[in-house]
Amino acid sequence: MSVVPITSEGLDAAEVSWFAPLCSDDYRYLGVPDGALRSSWENTRDIVLTAEKQGFRNILCPSSYQVGQDTLTFASAMGPLTERINLLAAIRCGEVHPAMLARSVATLDHIMKGRLTLNVISSDFPGEKADSAYRYRRSKEVVDILRQAWTQDEIRYDGEIYKLDTLSADPVRPYQQNGGPLLYFGGYSPDALELCGSDCDVYLMWPETEDMLESRMKAVNEVAQRHGRTLDYGLRVHMIVRDTEAEAREYAESLVSKLDDDFGQSIRERALDSKSLGVAFQSKQREQADQFGFTEPNLWTGVGRARSGCGAALVGSVDQVLTKIERYKKMGIRAFIFSGYPHKSECEIVGQKILPELKTCSMPEEYGRVPATTPLTPLGAGERK
Repeated sequence: MSVVPITSEGLDAAEVSWFAPLCSDDYRYLGVPDGALRSSWENTRDIVLTAEKQGFRNILCPSSYQVGQDTLTFASAMGPLTERINLLAAIRCGEVHPAMLARSVATLDHIMKGRLTLNVISSDFPGEKADSAYRYRRSKEVVDILRQAWTQDEIRYDGEIYKLDTLSADPVRPYQQNGGPLLYFGGYSPDALELCGSDCDVYLMWPETEDMLESRMKAVNEVAQRHGRTLDYGLRVHMIVRDTEAEAREYAESLVSKLDDDFGQSIRERALDSKSLGVAFQSKQREQADQFGFTEPNLWTGVGRARSGCGAALVGSVDQVLTKIERYKKMGIRAFIFSGYPHKSECEIVGQKILPELKTCSMPEEYGRVPATTPLTPLGAGERK
């Protein structure tokens, strides 16, 4: 069962989120580990609590094996410590049997009282080198089974990878009754676009020039239209915002001032998605940047020298960054996942300088999911609709 979401057109509010660096990705100087900023429970917990205090609506909790804390365990611990902020938890499809994953997610959704969203990941498992098309077929089957588990009394699935015969869905009913948690997804290959257009809700992109972002949105929209669906769009981007452009650029330069490029490459290569098409596009963008690392006004690619995945930042004054965000919103982007180095102090800066100027919303509420402030008694057996 596929949920048909609302369209971004004509909506002026945006979901503005922050990032929890579960994957050893918190620095004052990129490529220079700092014990106080390591990926510990205490540090990442405090970042989430800071983001909630600042008024961010959601926070991305990524997934990585070699350098990361376990995502769902971390999210489960944060549930009782937070009251308003949603958690965008990454799930690597196939890592856990889909029916068991449905149960884990449903349990977490009840702990969060409906404040859970999911980032669907199709990367390799630790030690695995699988064909891209196979990984997306696997993800497609996992998502299909999750949707069944969250919306039907029984799970019946006859796929290439998973075959489930009349499995009761009683243990896996989520707190959110209108289809379960929203699914956010990022990917660039034809197989990735097919999965997002047919089954997911929010298409996430990494920062590129505006014309490239528009082309990405058009490509996945064509797939969604073919399936009779409408997507929302999101952008994951780093932030360096200061009162003046000169101050912002000075901070950007200091951020990479101690980076050893060989060590930066080793950081990039340890990620499970380091060979993905999206990462390749981020690398190509760095190669096309000017001598200062910019590919267009206020879009700086220096961050990508020391991290895989999202590799660019908005760098500028408050007015410049707000203007850039408004341009993105006019393109149809209405979900933003920001981050900065170090994550806690930059969360406070963005929260104080940028958030008050933006009209924000919670995507689950916009999709008719259970609002975080509204109690719900889950339907019992025989009462499902």
